[in-house]
Amino acid sequence: MIKTIQFKNKAVRIIDQTKLPQKLVYKDCRLLRTLWLAIRRLEVRGAPALGAAAAFGVLMGTQDFKGEDRELFISSLNKVCDYLATSRPTAVNLFHSLEAMRMVPWLYPSASVTKLKDVIRKKAFEIYETDRAVCRAMGDHGARLIRNGDRLMTICNAGALATVDYGTALGVFYSAQKADKRFEVFACETRPLLQGARLTAWELTHARIATTLITDNMASVVMRDKGIRAVFTGADRIAANGDAANKIGTYGLAVLAKHHRIPFYVVAPRTTFDLAILKGNDIPIEERDPQEVRQLAGRPIAPKTVSVFNPAFDVTPHDLITAFVTERGIIKKPFNKTIKKIFS
Repeated sequence: MIKTIQFKNKAVRIIDQTKLPQKLVYKDCRLLRTLWLAIRRLEVRGAPALGAAAAFGVLMGTQDFKGEDRELFISSLNKVCDYLATSRPTAVNLFHSLEAMRMVPWLYPSASVTKLKDVIRKKAFEIYETDRAVCRAMGDHGARLIRNGDRLMTICNAGALATVDYGTALGVFYSAQKADKRFEVFACETRPLLQGARLTAWELTHARIATTLITDNMASVVMRDKGIRAVFTGADRIAANGDAANKIGTYGLAVLAKHHRIPFYVVAPRTTFDLAILKGNDIPIEERDPQEVRQLAGRPIAPKTVSVFNPAFDVTPHDLITAFVTERGIIKKPFNKTIKKIFS
């Protein structure tokens, strides 16, 4: 599988996803500012990948600390975490990783700075390896939902490029392929930044999975006329009641799926569930640069002075979601009880 993110030679190595599909470019982030910008510019993206990026960012930001002053080290650690937390507000995996790093000194109250740095390194790689295992477990659970001959739909990119190396929603497709199931995927292009066209179509064609690319506004007619059997998406944050924030356009896709009586599955690990947030209205939604809508591939497509509304995510209400696919199995309704029961 594609290795989206790695830690090599004291640097966080990422695939610069803004260069795809024209070029496969690896970028070494040797400074925190470089990594912060890479996250902000969507050079690295996807909730699980951002969790790993945050963990490696803390490792990079603390490994060169000089001396054995424990209090100064903790202060430095917190500054690194605070800074990375300002990069993007919605993907909760990023914040889970930062919180895990902040907890290290409190879990080892008498440890030296040298010991704390060693634990931080181990924790960062633990987060990385856990994502690899979790995505494969989700893929295997979700593959049971796919039948031979199915036509499926997805939006944005929830594949290897959004995780460490396998994927959430697309991981289900990879596992189904390993099980020798035959199926076809219709991938929504996902405006304004075309993650479906640039990334998902690139991933699935390289994996030799039958893929048809459609524009976002074709989804309804494709559902009606092409026999779509299920929709699989990822998520960036899921509230305790099952409301799920994902790439803008996911809510509309869920509404269409409900109308056409098509199952709508959200594939996400435990780290994407934020049980401290009770409902979707409380999930912070990132708004991005208006130029992302006024331009397409760097070329103007709208008047430069026109007002733009550009939320990066929308929230799909829990009543439009059929089930969640997680590393612990498939979570069914009523979500306000089953989510808490499985993840408490």
